[in-house]
Amino acid sequence: MLAGQLSLRVNQLDVRCETKTKDNVFVTVVASIQYRALSEKAADAFYKLSNTKQQIQAYVFDVIRASVPKLQLDDVFLQKNDIAKGVEDELEKAMSGYGFEIVQTLIVDIEPDQHVKRSMNEINAAARMRVAANEKAEGEKILQIKRAEGEAESKYLSGLGIARQRQAIVDGLRDSVLAFSENVPGTSAKEVMDMVLLTQYFDTMKDIGASSKSNAVFLPHGPGAVKDIASQIREGLLQAETVQA
Repeated sequence: MLAGQLSLRVNQLDVRCETKTKDNVFVTVVASIQYRALSEKAADAFYKLSNTKQQIQAYVFDVIRASVPKLQLDDVFLQKNDIAKGVEDELEKAMSGYGFEIVQTLIVDIEPDQHVKRSMNEINAAARMRVAANEKAEGEKILQIKRAEGEAESKYLSGLGIARQRQAIVDGLRDSVLAFSENVPGTSAKEVMDMVLLTQYFDTMKDIGASSKSNAVFLPHGPGAVKDIASQIREGLLQAETVQA
């Protein structure tokens, strides 16, 4: 009589085991067990166990619930291969006596509690935002430093330009006074200087009046006022030359 049939093919059993880690986080570990019956021990595989899957599941629960509580949550993810190896070794010792071979044991998934997963994601997001904020602040700091250096260099070059401009004006006025005094006898350097300064002053007023941005310019009038303007211009240029020197 035929007692039954026994397949020698490789079978797979997925076991979901809920346990908690050393830091009191509940996780669900999914282990995938691949096993098969040995042809030379077919009688043992057929007669010794009434429910092979239930027996394998019991051993998987025992090993996982003994090893995972010793590890922190992060270590469970890092050491899942060690957990799978421990399950495989225990199953191999237990199931070989019943005529079964453990082909492969894999930890295919580790699922923390939903609240824990949300908290882990928030922690990770906060850490990344902190890094991004530090990088942004460092970038702004570099921009401010470069901007300040640029402004300092610009002011330095502007100062050199103004100083050279004033020096050129003073040199031009000196050359003009000397040339006029030599070519027109009887004129003093002071008189020539006053005339040159007044000429430049009126040229400046003409440019201001021609500018589209100016609406009105108030000027003093009368011979005394003109003389006073010449004195002010001369003293201002002389003081600028003295400061520059």
